[in-house]
Amino acid sequence: MLRHRRSLALLALFLCSVMTKSLRSFLCSLRGSAARLDGPKQAAEKFGFTKQRYYQLLKVYSLQGAAALASRKRGPQRNYRRTAEAVRQVIRHRFLDPDASAAVIAQQLTQSSFTISMRSVDRIIEDFGLQKKTVPLSSKA
Repeated sequence: MLRHRRSLALLALFLCSVMTKSLRSFLCSLRGSAARLDGPKQAAEKFGFTKQRYYQLLKVYSLQGAAALASRKRGPQRNYRRTAEAVRQVIRHRFLDPDASAAVIAQQLTQSSFTISMRSVDRIIEDFGLQKKTVPLSSKA
């Protein structure tokens, strides 16, 4: 049991600078709780984690190391709808017909087997500055 607590203390010291704030404070507290011989339940509850989560973190660390506990960006890592080819096609359609709306371009691309929404077409047009030019209102003095 003492060996287990020492490994947690070393883990906490090593990971304090890598984790999110709540997880970092939890792991840093393990160092202190190991010295006071608090159980995992008290250490976990102190920082809003459950005993089950405590053991999940311990298992992940023992199997995959410290890198598995580091904060990572969640969600898609790339634009899977706005691919390079889809962007080229939106720009192409915009230059072929400058008066076409984003809805029309999205419909044309959908017919050409590109799955893209009107909002994605709007974003592409905005990113590349391909909006229709508006005539400024002249103020009469």
